Amino acid sequence: MKVVEGVRHRPIQIEAAGALNGGSICGLWLSTDEVEIILHAISPSGLHRQQFVLHELGHMVLRHDELVVPADYIEVLFPNLPVGLVSRVLARSGFTDDLEAAAESLADLFAAAIRNSDREPRSFERVFE
Repeated sequence: MKVVEGVRHRPIQIEAAGALNGGSICGLWLSTDEVEIILHAISPSGLHRQQFVLHELGHMVLRHDELVVPADYIEVLFPNLPVGLVSRVLARSGFTDDLEAAAESLADLFAAAIRNSDREPRSFERVFE
């Protein structure tokens, strides 16, 4: 998480939010000039809470808050995929279109990759104990 905080140039704050129902909305990422805030649904399962947070972290790393993601950034994250294709998937336009569904799926896949990586120092575990 420290790496992402360094890239984003602000701390990441993670909080449980009772208003998130854990059904249709499990997590929410809010970005301000001072802090990145990840809100997650309350769940008795630490694994579910971790997935909610990692999904939102995936959106952050994939820079879903930007209209245009630089090609060199895309090439680093996805060296085996065409830059134009990834650019279209990363372009977020609405919550009901096919590109948004693809962006959500990509964030899920990215979250799973982070969770299963040997390189991730498991810094999230203490958040969910």
